[in-house]
Amino acid sequence: MSINKLNDNNYIKNVNISGNSDIDGIASINDTGNGNDAVVDCENLRTSLQKAKRIVVKVGTSTLTHNNGKINLSRMDKLSMVLSDLVNQGKDVVLVTSGAIGVGVGKLKLKERPKTIREKQAVAAVGQCELMHIYSKFFSEYGHIVGQILLTRDVVEDEYRRSNVINTFETLLEKEIVPIVNENDSVCVKELEGENGENMVFGDNDTLSAIVAKLISADLLIILSDIDGFYDCDPRKNSCSKKLSIIKEITAEIESCAGGEGSRQGTGGMVTKLTAAKIVTSEGIDMVLADGSEPSVIMDILEGKDVGTLFVGSGIKHTPLKCARVQA
Repeated sequence: MSINKLNDNNYIKNVNISGNSDIDGIASINDTGNGNDAVVDCENLRTSLQKAKRIVVKVGTSTLTHNNGKINLSRMDKLSMVLSDLVNQGKDVVLVTSGAIGVGVGKLKLKERPKTIREKQAVAAVGQCELMHIYSKFFSEYGHIVGQILLTRDVVEDEYRRSNVINTFETLLEKEIVPIVNENDSVCVKELEGENGENMVFGDNDTLSAIVAKLISADLLIILSDIDGFYDCDPRKNSCSKKLSIIKEITAEIESCAGGEGSRQGTGGMVTKLTAAKIVTSEGIDMVLADGSEPSVIMDILEGKDVGTLFVGSGIKHTPLKCARVQA
C-alpha cells in the first residue's frame, strides 16, 4: 500500500532533543541559545498528551511473544492491567493487537511458524480464538469486558459498513467495553504473504491501528514495538544512531530513515510505522512509538514523560459520524 496514496500532501518537520543531526528539517539543541526554546516546545507538546481522552494502543507480535515465539503471558497481563486502569480513569481505550498466528503456533504446539497461506490462515483462526480468550481472562480480573472486532479493508472502504463499524466502536466505548481489534488473518491473504494490498487488506496492524484511530477520531495512537522510538538511522546497524524525541513534520529524509524489515515474529517494520504516523497526524491525531517490553510505558507517555518518539498531529481532527443501523 502506497504511503502517498494514503496521505498525498502530508510531510513532516522534526525536533531532536538528544543532540545534533544532519537530517534536513530537524531542529537540534545547540549552543546558539535556540535550545531552550526547543526544550520548552518539546515539554509543552509532551504535556499536552495528558489531555488525551480517546486512545488507541497497538501492540505487535514481537511485544506479545518471547524470543522463542511463545506467548508472553506476563506482558499480556500487565498490558491488560494498564489499559483497565485507563478505563477506570474515564478514558476511551481501543486495543489493536497482533499475535493470532504466534498464539496459534503455541496452541497447536508447532515447532515453527507455518509457511503456506492455507496453513497460516488455519493457525490464525485457532490463534485468534485463544488470543481473545487470554485477553478476556486478564481484563476480567481487572473488572472489564472486552469485545472483538475483526476488520478487513473492504469493510472500512464501504461507506455504509464503515459507518456501522464506527457505531459499534462508539457503543462499546459508551459501555466501557474495551474493543480489541485485529485484521481478519484467516481471510486476508496478502498480509500473510507480507505484501501490501490495494483493496482487500491493510497489510499490517500498524496501518490498521492508524485507520482505527482515524475512524473513531482518537486523540492519541500509541504503537508499542520492540524498538524504543524512531531513529535517524537503523540502531541495529549503526551505533551512532540518534533517537528523535519529537517529529513535527515528515520530510523525505525522515522517510529515507525508515528503511528496514520488521521483526522476525511480525509483519511490520519502521516503514509501516511511518505510514501509520502519516495517516493519523494528517487527521490531527498524535502518535507515540515506544518500546512495549514494559506496558507501564503507556502511563509514562500519558504523564508527558520523554519516552519514545512523538509524532505531532498537524491536520484538522474530524468528529466520527454515526449512522442509523438498518434493522434486519
